[in-house]
Amino acid sequence: MKKLPAKKPQGQITRGKTASNRLRRADNFILLYEPSLLTRTDGLFAESLFIDLGYGFDPRTTLESAERFRRINPNLKILGVEIDKERVEAAQPFADEKTFFRLGGFNLPLQAGETVRLIRAFNVLRQYEEQDFAPAYERLAERVLPGGLMIEGTSNPYGSISVANVARREAGVGWRFEALVFGTNFHMGFDITDFQAVLPKNYIHRVVPGEEVYDFLEAWKRSAAEASAAKTFGLKQWFSASAERLAGKGFNVDLHKKWTGKGWLIWYR
Repeated sequence: MKKLPAKKPQGQITRGKTASNRLRRADNFILLYEPSLLTRTDGLFAESLFIDLGYGFDPRTTLESAERFRRINPNLKILGVEIDKERVEAAQPFADEKTFFRLGGFNLPLQAGETVRLIRAFNVLRQYEEQDFAPAYERLAERVLPGGLMIEGTSNPYGSISVANVARREAGVGWRFEALVFGTNFHMGFDITDFQAVLPKNYIHRVVPGEEVYDFLEAWKRSAAEASAAKTFGLKQWFSASAERLAGKGFNVDLHKKWTGKGWLIWYR
């Protein structure tokens, strides 16, 4: 495949620290949310990539995702992207004919003819200024196929709690923000204030009166208090009950138990 001229990676080097299975819940979310995106073979999707952007000091998150996603698509091509040259070099022994590691940033290091179906960018944009958020998204959209997705957000160090944007690539438009997804495995209990610490960059500075995300979180806190009797049946039941109360306040959240029963609250945007 023809290579494009090398470009200077756009972005900043992250701390790079990660832990095994830190992003397992993010992957499992995609597998439940839209597995067909990973298995599509129509048109350009046949050869399109899943990209793990900013995989860190070693490629474990990329390799773990490869194992999960290839259970439903054994031929899925996967690209781990890092802005640190030494991290990319260290990952090369793990590369094969379907798994690649390349030096790059928001200007993705794709070769001629390569396209993207899914980008996962976790714990990357939080270190940037808020004004850098939209330009980073714009660059990342350039080679994503219409209908493709990006899941971008933040988790705590062990992945037990996270908040992520789900953005859909639309032809001629760019990204359309589809949902904000709150996830927990309940290892930290259930406290809505914990989610505030891992909000994505476009929300983290907006938890103030008058902002939509502030109103949402405050309404969820009230909903959890109102549904506190469900706590006697377990945290998952309390979580689900709080979501039902939240929906009753007019917020467009998904009440299917396949989500709330697994610790996911999807707020459709």
